Amino acid sequence: MGKVSSRIKGRRFVLQGRVQGVGFRPFVARLAARLDLKGWVRNGPEGVELAVWGTPRALSAFSASLISELPPLARLQRLRVRGLSEPPPEGFAIVETRQGPSHTLAPPDVATCQACLSEILDPGDRRFGYPFTNCTDCGPRYTVIEALPYDRPKTSMRSFEMCPECLAEYRDPRSRRFHAEPNACPVCGPQIWLCDARGERIPVADPLAFVVRTLREGALWALKGLGGFHLVCDAQNEAAVRLLRERKRRPKKPLAVMVRDLAAARKIAELTPAEEHWLSSPEAPIVLARKRRPFPLAESVAPGLHLVGLLLPYTPLHHLLLRAWPGLALVMTSGNLSEEPLCYRNEEALSRLSGVADYFLLHDRPIVAPVDDSVLRLCGDRPVLLRRARGFVPEPLSLPRRAPGTLAVGPLLKNTFTVTREDQALMSPHLGDLESLPILRRFEETLTHYRRLFDLPLEQVVCDLHPDYLSTRLAEERAQKEGLRLLKVQHHLAHALSALGESAEEPALALVLDGAGLGEDGLIRGGEIYLVEGPVFRRLGSLSPVPLPGGQAAEREPWRMLLAYLSFFTEEVPEPLRKIPAEKLEVARRVLSRGPLTTGAGRLFEALGCLLSGETVNHYEGELAARLEALAAEGVGERPYQVAPRRERKGVQLPAWEFVREALRDLRAGVPPEEVAARFHRGLAQSLARVLSELSEKTGLRRVVLSGGCFQNALFLEETLSALEKYGLFPVFNSRIPPNDGGLSYGQAVYASLSRASAQRS
Repeated sequence: MGKVSSRIKGRRFVLQGRVQGVGFRPFVARLAARLDLKGWVRNGPEGVELAVWGTPRALSAFSASLISELPPLARLQRLRVRGLSEPPPEGFAIVETRQGPSHTLAPPDVATCQACLSEILDPGDRRFGYPFTNCTDCGPRYTVIEALPYDRPKTSMRSFEMCPECLAEYRDPRSRRFHAEPNACPVCGPQIWLCDARGERIPVADPLAFVVRTLREGALWALKGLGGFHLVCDAQNEAAVRLLRERKRRPKKPLAVMVRDLAAARKIAELTPAEEHWLSSPEAPIVLARKRRPFPLAESVAPGLHLVGLLLPYTPLHHLLLRAWPGLALVMTSGNLSEEPLCYRNEEALSRLSGVADYFLLHDRPIVAPVDDSVLRLCGDRPVLLRRARGFVPEPLSLPRRAPGTLAVGPLLKNTFTVTREDQALMSPHLGDLESLPILRRFEETLTHYRRLFDLPLEQVVCDLHPDYLSTRLAEERAQKEGLRLLKVQHHLAHALSALGESAEEPALALVLDGAGLGEDGLIRGGEIYLVEGPVFRRLGSLSPVPLPGGQAAEREPWRMLLAYLSFFTEEVPEPLRKIPAEKLEVARRVLSRGPLTTGAGRLFEALGCLLSGETVNHYEGELAARLEALAAEGVGERPYQVAPRRERKGVQLPAWEFVREALRDLRAGVPPEEVAARFHRGLAQSLARVLSELSEKTGLRRVVLSGGCFQNALFLEETLSALEKYGLFPVFNSRIPPNDGGLSYGQAVYASLSRASAQRS
């Protein structure tokens, strides 16, 4: 026996990352049993802690399997190992959580797994039809966690005492519900109920049958889901969709639709394998896909666009509703009024949405942290997140260097914030446009929750250069009040750094195209080419500056920008401008010579969208740019517009107005608008790639960063990638971080990380 004992060794592991609430401890227990190891495992403030004793061969196999056989939802970021000299215990045990200041992570919410779905659809199962079924492989996480380490008493499930059967599952390491903290069943868990717009309960034996019947009659519902409320109606009922738009005050912006399964999704959109993969992924985002023609849903779902936003059911409640729904799809859009934050409390929804919804489906599981649906589209097979929220937050992102205690407050529009811990960046979910008091309150509530959840003291705050952004003023006030270091970063540098991420210390060329951001020179910029090296950048080129008649009014009324581009080469008044009252047109002409200047690429896309679609107003941000892409998707793009750059004293400039001249010339010659739009997309991509190729030869840099809201346009992104690759350049673009302003806070945090490192070196 002594000889055998002398071969037994002990090791202690600390694992960090997404390792709590994902079935990690039972996985370790099963692995230890398989390899005949003694020891224990527990949750702790740093992550998962475990100690194992066994032969060197068994310990080696354990270490390898610990990494290669992770549970489906686990993500390992750090692993520390040291030897143990004390004797082993008897057997292997899962022991009580060690409390303390938490350095672990809260996992994101995950779509219902196949095993749980089978249970809720099985009439013989005790969870048949139960809308809150979950296990360690799926279900709510971030939205129910109040504090870490992740244990049931620290979640919104603490008031639901488990019945004997649920408790037995919870305590059984062989069960996939072992320490599934939101574990529940119809006997002991949360319940749903229905009420009308006055909040009075509707007593019905089959709630979902009532929901389906009223939806078929054209009713609008507010449904409390995982991270907040959805507004729901029949997606094939044009009158119901129009009524929803009228009441929600959302006249044109596209609405997402939920379908039962991939088979139904294929009837609505021309899905690629990559789009199908993401639709059915654990993250279950809204995926933008090309509409089938004829489009089988109400045209008002996504008017004037070639894309439709689809999502599959991601909670048991959604699955049960869609299984009962006899139609093809349901509109499933955010439960709020335009310009307001998402509703997530019952009382709040009844108050704010009573003028929108006819009926409410409520439940009694509190939502701790509200979170909207994520939105994603594909560039070829490569994902581009347009809105980072449910399924992705609060998954950490890496930084180039340590930057503990940083708050990056993000932009004005599509606001998110980012807080940092060591070399990790934790982005908030999408919050909305920071232009109203309710959104500002949601910002502060979410920040307070993040700081408490992740134990985050603050040392510095980072913001945009623009002095009028509410986020900038918020950062300045917080810095003064709390004695924090204040950093300001130029808008487009933050865009570039958001795409470079942890590799931002390496120099690169950057092409940043968006609508507007304040330049360090005071110009309203948005079509920029930089040399970026860490926190330092130098402008090498841009689109040529053009007047911005009416300032911000030009964003709402793109006809103003069309007029500005036309002023460079003609006094002709094309069809869209004939819709504008003569006196209004004349006022806009007069301010062309004294108005501010812009290099914004987004304004160019919108001006051409105005010219080709005949529409003159953006009902939502970037509407006419989206309509331009929809036209281009139907064209071929032969003979793309080739515009030569001009060498100016301050760098290369690409005269943007020449694209408008070429488009107008083609329209006069009878070229269809679809082909004009395609020629513009391909021509702009090729013209910019040619400039970048020349700059690459001068600088010796082959890596090119692409960022900014214009790269939400997958057609333009694909054309740009193709053109750059033909020149032998290596493009890098936003994928896990939105290319639009929703990714700016992460870019600001990267800047803070690099600035801190530079300050320490100096």
